[in-house]
Amino acid sequence: MDFWGTVLVVFRRWYVTVPALLLALGGSFAVYRTVPTVYQSGAVLVLTIPVTGGSVPTDPAYPNPRTNPLLNYNGSLNVAASILLQALSAPETAARLGAPPGGETTYVVHNGSPNPELLASGPFVIINARSPSAETAHTLVSRLVEQARSELAARQAVLGAPVSTYIQLTPMVPPTEPQEQRGGKSRTAVAVLALGLFAALTAGYAMESLAAARRRRRAEPVPEPDPAEPLALRP
Repeated sequence: MDFWGTVLVVFRRWYVTVPALLLALGGSFAVYRTVPTVYQSGAVLVLTIPVTGGSVPTDPAYPNPRTNPLLNYNGSLNVAASILLQALSAPETAARLGAPPGGETTYVVHNGSPNPELLASGPFVIINARSPSAETAHTLVSRLVEQARSELAARQAVLGAPVSTYIQLTPMVPPTEPQEQRGGKSRTAVAVLALGLFAALTAGYAMESLAAARRRRRAEPVPEPDPAEPLALRP
């Protein structure tokens, strides 16, 4: 049926479509109000080589220069960033920082690529945290920044890297002020409204079909009784 035919059905069966539309609007508003608000905070960290370089001067006690093992790769900073991403994304780390798996507070740590294991994106650690509480989201990002520093220092210490060669972790974008994310609430409300509108149109067409069926039954001619037929056999 074309557009104007649909409009005609909606107005003709207003006693069905209008209440259904009102219910759809009410349901959409109720869903929008009940879906919890989510706040997001983030930070961007970059790994850099210290100004003194990745090795110390030759010493008589050490025939070869002492080099930081994490800087002894091609794309060394990218490798170090990837190690940090894996450590910060571990479920145990998330639970310890206040974002246990399955909870309402979550975070994502990546290097600018959908696949954090890819090293081509550069030595970046990008953090995004989401929570129903603005304060919780901001606090979680701050904790992740500190955890990244601790992880980086601890892993270099385990490898025996000279302290003067330690990779530096610099916040290029410090933890941001939490921003309210309305997208999820709006999408849910629009989906409920769309379903309600579809239900209203379906109800209107159903009533239109029933009315048409009744009209067809009334229009059917009633057969005339045959005078020769016995009365007992007449319907």
